[in-house]
Amino acid sequence: MKLHPTVALSLLLLIMMGGAGAASGVWSYALGREALKSVTQPDMRPTQQRPVSQPAAAGDSEELTLLLDETEILQQVNDIINGKVPAETETADAEAAAAAASPTPEVADLPVAEINAALPMQGRDGDVTLEVTEASQVEGSLLLAVNLRNEGEEPVRFLYSFLAVSDEQGRALSAITDGLPSELPPNGQAFDGTIKIPLALIEDSQTISLMLSDYPERRLQLSLTNIPVVQ
Repeated sequence: MKLHPTVALSLLLLIMMGGAGAASGVWSYALGREALKSVTQPDMRPTQQRPVSQPAAAGDSEELTLLLDETEILQQVNDIINGKVPAETETADAEAAAAAASPTPEVADLPVAEINAALPMQGRDGDVTLEVTEASQVEGSLLLAVNLRNEGEEPVRFLYSFLAVSDEQGRALSAITDGLPSELPPNGQAFDGTIKIPLALIEDSQTISLMLSDYPERRLQLSLTNIPVVQ
């Protein structure tokens, strides 16, 4: 049977395309096989021992080691779930908590006897007096007992956030006041309060100073200097 020229040409093209595809596949497979010759699958068995004579290849991971026995791990998990803590853990936790709760020796041993020996100390301006009467240590802070007295004829107002506390080196110190009145009446009565200064801020200071002004006029300057802080 004689094929039509168009049909024959189409069949020839299909045969040529099929041959070209097959040749391309064979060539690609050969290239891939050649490229993967040096690649091997890693041995993932943790218990497999490498022969002594076989050197470790570059990039090989170190042999896995079982750190804890499975029975011991399960026992520890069971103790935690049931609230059972080993005695060693309880002792270590107790010692850590005690160490955290106790102040450092430098702070805890800050003496106040010599401060009290120099007290009371007064700062006076006009008819108003600021007096420091006693020092003590409370929860990591130096606590100064103070009082204010107004023997004039006019009430005096104070804003204690303006209280300036510094050491002999001129460093400003953080302080908290408590119990002092915002308005001091002119009756001559002493109003008691406290000034709290963290011991950590004054552990290397020798003296501290206080400065308090009335508010908002700022006409009074109540100043106490050279309050001893002896290490």
